[in-house]
Amino acid sequence: MYLAQMLVALVALLHLGFLVLEMFLWTSPIGRKVFGMNAEKAEITKVMAANQGLYNGFLVAGLLWGLLLGTAGVPVMIFFLSCVIVAGVYGAATVSRKILWVQAAPAIAALVVLGIVAPFSGG
Repeated sequence: MYLAQMLVALVALLHLGFLVLEMFLWTSPIGRKVFGMNAEKAEITKVMAANQGLYNGFLVAGLLWGLLLGTAGVPVMIFFLSCVIVAGVYGAATVSRKILWVQAAPAIAALVVLGIVAPFSGG
């Protein structure tokens, strides 16, 4: 269960990073570089990005909630990892294939490991 929890924590940490980038650093040089935007486009889209960041915060909260519940939180972690995967697949299809690897792949790995170990840990 430890490896699964570490992978879930990694996914939560990634989404915390996305939250910071989207809510607080969107118009900064680092935010513009990460998302490949000029200053004008970043300024025009900053409210939309902050909204995306907030949604990433909800994913972080759900994953952390699942982790805090321990084995009882397995269904919660499965739900929120599934949300991450769906968002990652949609983003890869509509924005950039890179999203599949940065967002969906870590969540898929966590979900697979969680699905393998949970039945053996009372979850």
